[in-house]
Amino acid sequence: MIRRVRVKRRAGLDSAVAGVHPVVGRVLAARGAESLPDYSLAKLLPPTLGGLAKACELLEEAILERKRIVVVGDFDADGATGTALAVRGLRALGAGDVHWRVPDRFRHGYGLGRTLVGELSDIGPDVVLTVDQGVSSHEGVALAREAGMRVIVTDHHLPGESLPPADAIVNPNLAEERFGSKALAGVGVMFYLLMALRSRLREQGRFRSGREPRLDQWLDLVALGTVADLVPLDENNRRLVQQGLLRIRAGRCLPGVRALLEVAGRNLRHVDASDMGFAAGPRLNAAGRLEDMGVGIRCLLADSEAEAAELAARLDTLNRERQSLQADMQEAAEAQAKALAERIEGDLQGLCVFDPDWHQGVVGLVAGRLVERLQRPVIAFAPAESGGSELKGSGRSPSGVHMRDLLVEIDARHPGLIERFGGHARAAGLALPEARLDAFRRAFDEALAERVFEPDVIRSDGSLSAEELSLETATALAEAGPWGQAWPEPLFDGRFRVLERRVVGSQHLKLRLQPESGGPVLDAIAFGAGSLCHRELPDPLGVVYELEVNRWQGRVNPQMRVRYLIDSLES
Repeated sequence: MIRRVRVKRRAGLDSAVAGVHPVVGRVLAARGAESLPDYSLAKLLPPTLGGLAKACELLEEAILERKRIVVVGDFDADGATGTALAVRGLRALGAGDVHWRVPDRFRHGYGLGRTLVGELSDIGPDVVLTVDQGVSSHEGVALAREAGMRVIVTDHHLPGESLPPADAIVNPNLAEERFGSKALAGVGVMFYLLMALRSRLREQGRFRSGREPRLDQWLDLVALGTVADLVPLDENNRRLVQQGLLRIRAGRCLPGVRALLEVAGRNLRHVDASDMGFAAGPRLNAAGRLEDMGVGIRCLLADSEAEAAELAARLDTLNRERQSLQADMQEAAEAQAKALAERIEGDLQGLCVFDPDWHQGVVGLVAGRLVERLQRPVIAFAPAESGGSELKGSGRSPSGVHMRDLLVEIDARHPGLIERFGGHARAAGLALPEARLDAFRRAFDEALAERVFEPDVIRSDGSLSAEELSLETATALAEAGPWGQAWPEPLFDGRFRVLERRVVGSQHLKLRLQPESGGPVLDAIAFGAGSLCHRELPDPLGVVYELEVNRWQGRVNPQMRVRYLIDSLES
């Protein structure tokens, strides 16, 4: 789907970082950079997170005394990569009895809950190490401690008013934390724990008689989990992602990461952050949404190419099933949105949608797509389980609304309305009985009625001259990455004559465009915009686009990826 948007050009485009391609220099300056970023590992923030010392003490003891460690992850790509990293890293550092478990979205719910702790008792762990969850698992942590387990929580989610009674907590978003990056993903927190543990073991002389394990060999996992979890790519995260990408491009990646990218048709030599976010990440996430994230973790832990390829093929099949299911749910959700808009005879402030036949593993994706279209907060609900009365909701919001804070406000105004909730600024989850859905909708509307929504504005990096619409520019932009959350992919605006248009792949719009003032003719693609092929379009056509390198059948050319149609342009 291609939306019409207001476009405002970024500030700082009149200056440029020196020593790089001129377009790259302008783009970097507009993002506040004063020089070309140094993405070498030597510049990585040191492991100074609070809680690391106690966590490393417990893990060192477990390694020396051959205690059983069970890593408990989360059922998304960040949790899967973090779990695989923890298992590989602990074993390499000398832990001889390491197991892993991951909650089932449908049976256990999120986090270290009562049911999961009961099942862990059958394994008999001495130490439970959470990854990408645990900071809100008060009951589960307490039960594990009562059962004699030591509990180390590693997480990056925002904590509640109190912390669980864990033996150690490592989380960059704790109130008292002074670590230099609040943006670490769960897999990033685990990477820092392994760095600190290796340093502690080194100081104890553990590697004198053997080779010290390299942790950078698993930065492909860190890159995948960081990008897929949509955390802000601050400079430290960009450094982790870039180093992981460099290893993948050089062919020095795990069989599972290779298989996930190859089953998606990606060429490892040219992999970038968007491939992690739109190719490998969704296939990994599909397991946690529809089945069991254990499939994804086993793929990432596979040491043979054959096993990894087999598991990646299963993940690819699950992703196709997810896409089909999501398309059906999306159609129903948009019909609800249209009916509601017509009934209230005005603009939607927010939207709660529900269907008893929806799948709870996909409602977050449906909500996200509606947010893209409406630019309003959306919560999509599905039954928690067959025959149950509880609903699971997944909320998404545009940049102007903090979704978790919105739920905090509703919970404070209407105590007991929401059973439980948690999340981030742009995404949150909640649970409530179906009988309270209408009351929640009223509370949601009430909270949003007090907010003012600014018109949707897209930030552009300006226009490109005819000379800059080149393969050289596209290549320079790609090499200047990684681009992602809070360090956005360069977007340019311009007006072009449409020389050709046709539908490809049943739903995508393929164009041949030429700048209004003349210049090169470029291929362009607008994904999901096939319906525009037979509609009357403005001439010239104003578009916001990415300039990318297109490799196809041995040919390498610049290509425009059309993202938006211009409604108005502000200076």
